[in-house]
Amino acid sequence: MPAEDSDVLEFRLPDLGEGLADGELVSWAVAVGDTVELNQTIAEVETAKAVVALPSPFSGVVVELLAQPGDTVPVGAPLIRVRNDLAVTPQPTVDEVRRDDVLVGYGPSAEATSRRRPAVSREGASSSHRASATPGARKLAKELGVDLWFIAGSGPDGAVTVEDVRASVPVTVPGRQGGSNGGFGVDSEFVRATPEFGRGSSPERGGSAAGTGPGIGSGLDGHTAAQQNSDHSGTDRGSGGLIEPTAREERVAVSGIRKRTAAAMVASARTIPQASTFVTIDCTASMELLDHLRTTKSFAELALTPLSVVAKAVLAAIADFPAINASWDEENQQIAIKHFVNLGIAVATDRGLLVPTVKEAHTLGLSELCREIAWSAETARSGDATPADLRGGTFTITNVGVFGVDSGAPLVNPGEAAILSLGAIRRRPWVHRDELAIRWVTTLGLSFDHRMIDGELGARFLARVGEYLSDPLTLLSR
Repeated sequence: MPAEDSDVLEFRLPDLGEGLADGELVSWAVAVGDTVELNQTIAEVETAKAVVALPSPFSGVVVELLAQPGDTVPVGAPLIRVRNDLAVTPQPTVDEVRRDDVLVGYGPSAEATSRRRPAVSREGASSSHRASATPGARKLAKELGVDLWFIAGSGPDGAVTVEDVRASVPVTVPGRQGGSNGGFGVDSEFVRATPEFGRGSSPERGGSAAGTGPGIGSGLDGHTAAQQNSDHSGTDRGSGGLIEPTAREERVAVSGIRKRTAAAMVASARTIPQASTFVTIDCTASMELLDHLRTTKSFAELALTPLSVVAKAVLAAIADFPAINASWDEENQQIAIKHFVNLGIAVATDRGLLVPTVKEAHTLGLSELCREIAWSAETARSGDATPADLRGGTFTITNVGVFGVDSGAPLVNPGEAAILSLGAIRRRPWVHRDELAIRWVTTLGLSFDHRMIDGELGARFLARVGEYLSDPLTLLSR
C-alpha cells in the first residue's frame, strides 16, 4: 500500500519489554479484509520471556499483513497496515512507547523505563556509529554472540558495561547432570497434587508446584515424563518447527525460548565458575506438617505442597546467610548482596522452561507464599506471564525430581549467586532415634558461583535449609 495514502495507518512492533530487541510472530488473529476495532487482539508475538497479545491501536479494515507466522520481527518494524477514513489519534512512536515503558496487552509497567537503545538499521551503518561499550563488555558480548546495538548502557556517557551484557541474557535454568533436563518444575514424586492423594494411594509423593491440575509435577497436559517422550513428534513451540525430517534424522529450528535457553547456558558455563554440594535429609516432619496444615481453616483452600515449605526454608536460610543472595559486578569488581529476595521458581511449560519470580518473597508468610507460587506457575504455563514476571530473580529453586531422579546440579542463572535443586521425596529406610524406620527422604543440591561463595558458606547454607525441613515448626513464626 503506498506510504503516501493518508488513510492507511501502519502499526509497528512496539517495545515489548526492557532489553528485548525483537519478537517472533506466533499467529495472526486477523486477515486482509477483516474489520478490526480499537484494542482488538490482532496477533500474538513470542519474546524471550512471554507470549504477548498485541491489541490494535486503531480501528479500520486490514489492507496488508507485513509479516508471516514464524518471522522474527525487530522492534520498530512494520507489522500491519489498516485503512481508516476516520480521524484517529496518531500511533505513538517506538521512542514514545519506550519512554512510557508500556507493555502491550498489560498496561503501563511498574518497572523503571526501558534502557534499550532505539532500533537502528544495520545496513550501511558506519564505524562512527558503533555502540559505545567497555572493552570487557565487548569481549563478553563477542563470546555470547550478543549484539551491542540493542543493549542500553549504564556506564559513563551511556557506555555498555559487562553487567549490561550479562543482564541482557534471559533467565532460564539449563541443567547439566543426571539426565534430568535440568530438573525443572516440581517432581510428581515430590508434591501431592491434591489433598485426597494420600499415603495410601501411592508409596511416593506426587503433585505440582501450582497444586492440582496438569503441569509441572504430573508432566505437561497431565502426561508423565515417559509419556511425553514417547508421544513427542519432534516439534514444539519452545524449540521451533521441524526442518525437512528424514528417515534417519530430523532438524528443529532454534528459536524463541530454546534460542534464549542456549544463550543462557553458554553465558552461565563461560562466565561463572561453579561448584555444587549435596545433602540427603529426613523430611518426614515437613510432610507431617503439611498433612496437619491441610486440615486447618487457613490452608484448607490452598494448594499446599512441599515446595511451599521448601521455599520458606530457603528464605529463612537466606536470612541466616545473606551473602548467598547476591550478584557479581565484573566491571567494578564488587559483590552486590541483595537485601530483598525475588524467588525464582522453575516451571516446565509447553513453550519451554520458564522461571517466574515471586517478588519480595522474604516478606511473605507461608500461606501467601503458597498462593504466589501457585499463581506464578499457572501464569507461566498458560502463557499469561509478562516479561516483568520473568525477570529480576535473586535466587532460584528448581527440581530434578520431576523426572524421578534423586539429585542434580543445575547451572546458576546469570545475575544470581546460587540455585537450589530438589530431588524426589521417597519412602526409604532411615536411622531415626537409633532405630531403623521408613521415613520420607529427599536430596537437596546447591550450585553456586565460586567467586562469591566459598565451599564453607555453600555447605552451611544448604545444611541450614535441610535443618529447617527436618524441623519445620520454626518456619511458621518467620
